[in-house]
Amino acid sequence: MTILVTETLRRTPLHALHVALGAKMVPFAGYEMPVQYPAGILTEHLHTRARAGLFDVSHMGQAFLSGSDPAAQLERVTCADISGIGEGMQRYGLLLSDRGTIKDDFMTTRLAGEEALYLVVNASMKESDFAHIAARLEGGAVLEPQPERALLALQGPAAETVLARHAPGAGKLTFMQAARMSIAGKPAIVSRTGYTGEDGFEISVAAKDAVAVAEALLAEPEVMPIGLGARDSLRLEAGLCLYGHDIDETTDPVEAALVWSIGKRRRAEMNFPGADRITAALSGGAARKRVGLLPDGKAPAREGAEIADKTGRIIGRVTSGGFGPSLGAPVAMGYVETAFAGVGTSVDLMVRGKPLAAKVAPMPFVPHNYRR
Repeated sequence: MTILVTETLRRTPLHALHVALGAKMVPFAGYEMPVQYPAGILTEHLHTRARAGLFDVSHMGQAFLSGSDPAAQLERVTCADISGIGEGMQRYGLLLSDRGTIKDDFMTTRLAGEEALYLVVNASMKESDFAHIAARLEGGAVLEPQPERALLALQGPAAETVLARHAPGAGKLTFMQAARMSIAGKPAIVSRTGYTGEDGFEISVAAKDAVAVAEALLAEPEVMPIGLGARDSLRLEAGLCLYGHDIDETTDPVEAALVWSIGKRRRAEMNFPGADRITAALSGGAARKRVGLLPDGKAPAREGAEIADKTGRIIGRVTSGGFGPSLGAPVAMGYVETAFAGVGTSVDLMVRGKPLAAKVAPMPFVPHNYRR
C-alpha cells in the first residue's frame, strides 16, 4: 500500500484576498503563495517598473532583538556594522556561519527612540535563523519573533504618490530609512526599501490589519497585485541575490560580491564569524566570483546550467536565470572562476546539452531607481 504524505502549507493573512483576486497559488517556503494573478507575470513585472505593484511578503520572518546593547549582540553573528546604524535607518547584513559562509541575508532597522532592533529574514530560513541568533545571545538579550505581523511591499515609481495618500509622512523617508506611522488608520512600520530595484516601501502591520491596508492600497488606480513570478524577474534584473540560489552556506561574502556589506570597523576588528577566512579572501582573492550574464539571442539559461569557457571546460554554474521583461532579453547570474569574471568575457552556457554564447555583464541589468 502506498501512503501519500502531503505538506501542510501555511497561509498568510492575505490568503483569502489572493484567491478573491484570482491568483494562482503555489507552494513556496512552506506557504501557499500567489505566483501570478490573471494579468500574468509579464504584465505584472512591467506594471511595477512603470507604476506600482503590491506584493505580499508576509511569509518573511520578523523579530525584535531587545536587551542590553542589542547591536553588539547581533554583531556576534554578522559582519555588518550594526552599532553604526543611525536612528531611523536600516541596513543590509549577512548572517554568517562559524566558517564565515552565508547562512542568510537580512535587514536590521533601528527605529527612532527605540532600543530594540527590528529584523527581517528570509521565509525559508526564519526558524533556523532565529535559532542561530538566539543561541549566540549573551547578557539577557532576547530575540522575539513576530509571527502575528504581516509584511507588504509597495514597489514602483508611483509608490510614494500612492502611499502618501494614506500616510503623509512616508514621502519624507529616503532609501533605507524607516519609521512608525499609520497607514489607512492602522499602525505600521514603514521602510523605504524593497527587492525590485525600484523605489518603494515595505510595510509591517499586525496580521489583523493586513487586509484593510492591502485593500486600501489596491484601490488606488496605480496599483496592481503582483505575485512571486514577477518578484523573481524584477529582483534578477536588479542583480539582487535570492538566498538558497545565489548565496547559501557554500558561499562567502567575497565570492558572492557582497564585500560592501562588511563594515569597515568590523573588517579592522576581525571579530565576526569566519573572519580569518573572509579576510584571507579579501587579501588574496576568491577562487570564484558571482557575475551577471547576458546570453545571446532569446533563449534563457536557467538555474543549474553549467558555464564553460570557449574550449568547453566547465568554469562555473548559473544560479538564477530567466527572461528579463524590461530588457526584452534573457538574463542570468552565476559563479565563474575568477579569471573569467571580467566584464565582457565570452563564455558558453550549457542549455540542454548545447552551448549558448553569453558575455559576463555588469549588474544591475536594469538601473536601480532608489530614492536617495
